[in-house]
Amino acid sequence: MLSERHELNKIALLELKKDVEETREFSSYFSKMADLLLYVNEIYDTKERTLEQLKQWNRIWYEEISQEQYAHSFGNPKFCTEKFGKEYGQIFAFLYAEMRSGFIYAIEGRLFDLVINNELFLEISNLFLSGEEHPQKIKHIVFDHMRDYSEDVFEYRIREQLDPELDFATKIVMESDLSDPDILYQYGEYISENEIDTLKFLNKLPQEEITAMAKTYVDGFHEGFIINNIDMSPKRSVNIRYTIGFEPVVREAVRLFSEIGLAPIIYRSGVSVLTRGLHKIGYVSSSPNPQYEYDHRYDQAIFFDNRFMKHKLECYHNAYEHYKDEAYVFAGPACMETFGEIPFLPENKEENLKLSKKQQELSVEFQMKASEIMNQYIKPEQRSFTIISYPIPEIGDNFEEIFKEVVKVNTLDKDKYRQIQQHLIDALNQAVEVHIKGKGKNKTDLYVAMHEMDDPSKETNFENCLADVNIPVGEVFTSPKLTGTNGVLHVGEVYLNDLKFIDLEITFKDGMISEYTCKNFKTEEENKAFIKENLLYNRDTLPMGEFAIGTNTTAYVMAKTYDILYQLPILIVEKMGPHFAVGDTCYSHCEETEVHNPDGKEIVAKYNECSKEGEYFQCHTDITIPYEELDSICAITLGGDEILLIKDGKFVLSGTETLNEPLTEIG
Repeated sequence: MLSERHELNKIALLELKKDVEETREFSSYFSKMADLLLYVNEIYDTKERTLEQLKQWNRIWYEEISQEQYAHSFGNPKFCTEKFGKEYGQIFAFLYAEMRSGFIYAIEGRLFDLVINNELFLEISNLFLSGEEHPQKIKHIVFDHMRDYSEDVFEYRIREQLDPELDFATKIVMESDLSDPDILYQYGEYISENEIDTLKFLNKLPQEEITAMAKTYVDGFHEGFIINNIDMSPKRSVNIRYTIGFEPVVREAVRLFSEIGLAPIIYRSGVSVLTRGLHKIGYVSSSPNPQYEYDHRYDQAIFFDNRFMKHKLECYHNAYEHYKDEAYVFAGPACMETFGEIPFLPENKEENLKLSKKQQELSVEFQMKASEIMNQYIKPEQRSFTIISYPIPEIGDNFEEIFKEVVKVNTLDKDKYRQIQQHLIDALNQAVEVHIKGKGKNKTDLYVAMHEMDDPSKETNFENCLADVNIPVGEVFTSPKLTGTNGVLHVGEVYLNDLKFIDLEITFKDGMISEYTCKNFKTEEENKAFIKENLLYNRDTLPMGEFAIGTNTTAYVMAKTYDILYQLPILIVEKMGPHFAVGDTCYSHCEETEVHNPDGKEIVAKYNECSKEGEYFQCHTDITIPYEELDSICAITLGGDEILLIKDGKFVLSGTETLNEPLTEIG
């Protein structure tokens, strides 16, 4: 049946090419789109594929949305709107982006998804051919299509995330000749010099170094179960997330995971509007054009309403129920992130689709309820994770040197840091609040309230964080008490969730965000909207979920030496100064799990006033003040005594001074 629909679709697309002139001013669009779909159908039909052919397809496909051609691309809402007017232009840009998912379906051989893509386009084009086009009619078609097929789409997506039997990417990693960089074109993702050069570089490293990198990653994941007293014996699978080009390390990680009984689940980030999120989750590659992706981040505005949200939640629940056995044995994600891209400063286009206020509210509600569904089947207290990060060649001419330095940072002596960080914790446990103050142009002036402990001889507010799930080593952190947490957090430049924020300033009142601004754009309205969309995720406010002090001065020296401070991921940056997370605490949904520091004391500051009431936000974004922007951090006791921890960016607390030794390298 599917194959028959596929053949009929191809005939219809060829006929559309003949009749397209009847669509008058829209003929150029429909002709182009028909060509695009015929191309992906031809790719699907080509069963014998050489690496050279895959490489050629990849170049042709992604060229259309490249930065060089984007100004006149139908994927550009601004271009479409100028050519066809706002109502049609936004719809056409949306449809173009949705049809581009067809390339992945063709490469993977996913006929169902390819067929329904074809049929959505043909139904809309027939509306124009019949002279019955109207923006609202098109939106109805889109809504009905998304609703009718969402059950199938979401079930496959959940299966991708839980079933090792879907092994498209696993086979590429485990069976390809990794000495040939052209094997990367098998994925169908955009392949740039970053991916090619990364694989070439890793292929030059001795196998023992590759094994050591993989072992750091796998051991971190395994230790997450051990330190949190989680029984791993029922677990059978692990999700490996990475950037294409790291296959030698991933292959070795698959082998090491198998030794502890875990099979790999490797899936790509979502490609359809139904499965894409604001952040890419899965295996990824460099973006062919970050502006294109930014322009389409809210494409769901075309059809998203209360009816669809409820239907989507029902589909999620049904999918998890279908794969509940796979969910039970799932151990969690092991993430290998990369950094080094040129920081992206987006252009805000009024032509882009945006969520209405009601849609923003529904989006927040969906995130909350979808998370609740997932947590029913993949219980937070029964899973773990790990995350590690490496540079990519785009970071500059010193890539190979920086890579080796990052490996060094990722494998620092945990025992050394355990002892030093204990001195910080002992001082911080005496505090009722901690005062953090910026220097120079940094306007930070913030008081963070601490929880009261019943028995300080057995309890602690701060976790002594070593290189287990969160690599590299180097921080102590707590869940602040919201009441009494007040003041301004400011950082001159920070890179969060793949976006650059300039002069980010957030004001907290009793632990909740009360005001915010930045200087990315010309108007205050644009700046506030940018923060609300990309930091608050369309909420009116978020709590401070974490306060931490980073101790990894070795990482800081590396950043300064190679001038890459603002290219580093938050995973490393958070270890290089005090940081504050907005959103949930680090113990979200796992507050009842008993956790102890190496000294035996139980960590008790796991709740805040929001999580106590069962209110979660499904986000956690760390914002760090670099040492160089820091005047002081001071623990204030109940009696008003001050214990100085850091002064002028240097550690001054007794027992922590050795952390300053790497800093002498940069003066």
